[in-house]
Parts: sequence; C-alpha cells; structure tokens
Amino acid sequence: MALALIIDDEVDLCRLMQMTLKKMGIETKVAYDYATGISHLQAYNFDFCLTDLKLPDGTGLDIVKFISKNYAKTPVAVITAHGSMDLAIEALKLGAFDFVNKPLELSRLRQLVENALKVAENANKLNCKEVYDPFSNRLIGQSNAIAQLKTTIQKLARSQAPVFLWGESGTGKEVVAKLIHDLSPRCSANFVPVNCGAIPSELMESEFFGHKKGSFTGATADKEGLFQQANGGTLFLDEVADLPISMQIKLLRAIQEKKIRPIGSTQEIAVDVRLLSATHKNLAKLVETGEFRQDLYYRINVIEVKLPSLNERRDDILLLANHFIALIAEDWGLSQPPTLSNEAAVQLANHHFAGNVRELRNILERAITLADDNVIEAHHLNLPLSAANVPPEIIETPNQSVLSTPSQPSAPKVVPLAEAKSAASSPINTSYSSNLFASGYKVKPNIQLTPTPTQSNHESLTHEALTLNAPIGGINAPNLAPPPAEEGQLPAEGLEEYLMNQERKVIIAALNHSDWNRTQAAKLLNTTFRSLRYRMKKLGIDSDSDINSDSDED
Repeated sequence: MALALIIDDEVDLCRLMQMTLKKMGIETKVAYDYATGISHLQAYNFDFCLTDLKLPDGTGLDIVKFISKNYAKTPVAVITAHGSMDLAIEALKLGAFDFVNKPLELSRLRQLVENALKVAENANKLNCKEVYDPFSNRLIGQSNAIAQLKTTIQKLARSQAPVFLWGESGTGKEVVAKLIHDLSPRCSANFVPVNCGAIPSELMESEFFGHKKGSFTGATADKEGLFQQANGGTLFLDEVADLPISMQIKLLRAIQEKKIRPIGSTQEIAVDVRLLSATHKNLAKLVETGEFRQDLYYRINVIEVKLPSLNERRDDILLLANHFIALIAEDWGLSQPPTLSNEAAVQLANHHFAGNVRELRNILERAITLADDNVIEAHHLNLPLSAANVPPEIIETPNQSVLSTPSQPSAPKVVPLAEAKSAASSPINTSYSSNLFASGYKVKPNIQLTPTPTQSNHESLTHEALTLNAPIGGINAPNLAPPPAEEGQLPAEGLEEYLMNQERKVIIAALNHSDWNRTQAAKLLNTTFRSLRYRMKKLGIDSDSDINSDSDED
C-alpha cells in the first residue's frame, strides 16, 4: 500500500486530504510544521509528499529543497493559495512535481495523486533499458550534448512543471516534447501538438477553448477545444512566439486557473493539462520589445531547455545519416539501403547545416533519388563546394599549407582549382577518415578523390553559357556549381533557394535546347530521365508545353 506525507498547519484540511487518500487506498502521515515533516521524511519511505507553502516554522520551498536533495525519487507537490502563484512557480523550478490550489478541489487532488504514483512506475521502466528503451530510433546520437539532453528529458518527465524548449528550426523540438510526454505519468492520455503560427487569429479562441452550438455564425455544433482534447495529457504549443497579444492574455488565465470557458458557454470547465511550448525565436527579446507578455513568459518558462543544433553535435552527423538512409529505403521500398562513399561522408561530416536535422534528411532524400547505383557519391549530395565541406587534404590555412582539420580554429580557404585537382588525386587521409567511420558507418571503402570527367567541361563554362536560351552541350548538372555572389555578399534569398534557382536555370536551358523533350534534355545534362523528372517536379517546372513526346526510358 502506498504511503503519503501531508504537511500543512490547517488541521481540517489535513483530515479532508487523509479521508480522500484513504478512499484511494493510500495510507498517510501528517505533520503540522516543518520540523515534524523533516522528521517523518527521515523515518519513513514515502511514495509522495503534499506540503503547504506557508508553515509555522518554515516554508514549503524548504521542504521541496530538502526532498529534491535527499529523496530525489519522491514526488512532492505544493498546496498554494491563489495569491502565492509566483511561489508555486518557484517551487516547480526547485523540483516540485506539481501544485494544487486552495480552496482544495477533490477531483484535482485525486488527479495529482494518481500522476504522482505513476512517476515511480515510469522510473522503474527506465531502469530496465534492456526491456524498455524510450529513446530507441527517436533521439539519435551519441554526442555529449545528446547524452545530457536524454538525462534532462528523464528528469522533466517526472515533473508536471511547464517546459519551454528553444533552439534553431529543425533541431527536433516536437520530438523532445513527445518524449517528455511518453515518459511522464500522462503517457496514456493525449499528446496534442499545435502550431500557433498556423491558426488564424480570429479562430484562436475557438481552437484553444472550444465553442457551443450557435455561439457565432458557422458554429453548427459544439466543439471541443485543444485544452479539452489534451485533458489529462499534454498540450504542446509549437511556435508559441507567434501568439497574438490578445490570445496571450486568455492563455495566461487558463494556465494559472486550470480552467477554460468555451465561447458561448456560461460555465467554466476544469482541465488538467501539462503545458510544453517551443519556438526558434528569442522569446526574452520579444518580451523586452513588448511583443510577448512578460507574465506569460514566466508561466511557460518554468523550466527552459536549449536544444543543440546539428553543428553543435557533429559527432552524430554520420550516425543520423545512416539512420535516415535506412528509413528512406524502407519508406521507398528499396531492397537494401544505399551506402555513403568516403568522399560523400567527408562532405556531410564537414557541411554546415543551417536547417539542422531536417536539412540532413532532405539532402539524403535528394541524393538517394539521384544515385544511379547503391552508392551515394559526393556529387549526389549537391553540396556547395566550400572550405567547410571539401576534404581536409585540399584545404589551406594561412599558417599551414599541407593539411587542415575541421577542429582547427584558423579560418580555412580553398586553394585554386588546379591545385585542388592535384591534391584530390591522392587517397583520402586514413587517419582522418578513420575517425569518421570508426563506429561502423556504411561507406564505400577505398574510394579515392579523383576528379570527375565533367570537371574539364565545367572549367571552360561561363556564366553566360547558363542563360535560358544558351546551348548546353554536355553539362553535368549535379556537379555544376552556381556562379558565386560578389565577394563579401550572401544571397538574399538564402542558400537553399539560391541553389534551387541556379538548378532551375540549367534545367530550363537544357529543355529549351532540346525543344522541351525531356529524354533529350536528360542526355544533355548527363543524367537519367527519372532524375530529371523528379527535379522538374520539385522545382515546379511546367512540362505541359513539351513539343516532342517523351518516353519513360532512363
């Protein structure tokens, strides 16, 4: 039978909680002050603790600190009056499991107790990793950053405190939020994700709180809001920074009171929701500029978690690459997953991922489509040739002209093309590549960095040769680098859009040269018909004006 500790100086309230817990099959010990509570904690093994914030000889915050330090596996919840909400938030930051408001609602107390008892059950699951691995195929990585993140997720899952996740786009904020939910006592209830930026402002209140039939034009039936859908579970507010000010006010009250009122209703509905939120924007700066309410910021940012970018966990790049290759192969029904050549692996390992994990998967999907066999070569990745992703043998620094590695702090520069070709004819530096492939990455062995046959053609091409009406003649599009921007300037549209625009120009030029016969255009570009068709579809190039009929030959 479970055993609970109640610490509160109100005798009647303690008796009420005792009776409620007894009906749930839970034995209790009662302490009316701080000293007695500490004595009970040292004498008994409690499954959870309920403590008031104000005690005759101390505070509930002191109880939370003591339990967090000495009995970390024991959930502790605080009982708070409406006027002490800020102290309740402080208790959550110190490690409290949850809080319940005065006057005490028995239904809310029962829900809190049930969640507290589930914490120990989930902790036992986590200790049996041979039976239950919560991170398998969900949070991939072996770097220190990912190891720390996994530990943090397990701690957050025990709490009911609101969590704020922030990081660059594509770092996996929703993945982390779902893991927190799945490892929490709420795992059997709904996980409801919502993109706050995708909801029209005039519909937000209805979407979040629901509405009654006839409350406005078009309300033909009662509708449950997101809070009701997530009742007993977790509500994940993605891109929370995009909430308009008017909605922020209403959301604040719902979080604080744990009650909502549907549009057109005269009754408030109690909801039990764990709130997780995320954004890629700097929410603190938005608070300073008045674009985000400070009081809401403090409510949702009880615990803050910074998600590492892919560039901050470079040791995981190839591990993730092989994971995505396997997933893509399975989704596409390939007989076996393709492998990365050494050259391609080196480029991926050194590439700067502006779009993080999402960009890595997109690159691999494109590369698998373009690969003619079961090996992904470097040119299939279609990465821009720069000092960040060329092999270290052809990189020169101001103080070192022979060899450079990505870990060196000096800014590298690319040597002239002729020297690069000469250096590329040598095998890959084995000491460097051994670090990349030491963990069993799938690569094509013994690949040498030799210049491709098309390089001589590219060397003689001018930018004018790539205009829409210019003849093409033997261009290998995947290896064709776009014309560089003026020195010191970056493309205003961003790297991905810039590269897509250049690719679009080359394909249209080939189509014009072949009178829009895709089969002939594919031959001019030294690629397959299937690959060209995929690129045209991706780039939105209309082929309805084809003059000659195309065959589906490769």
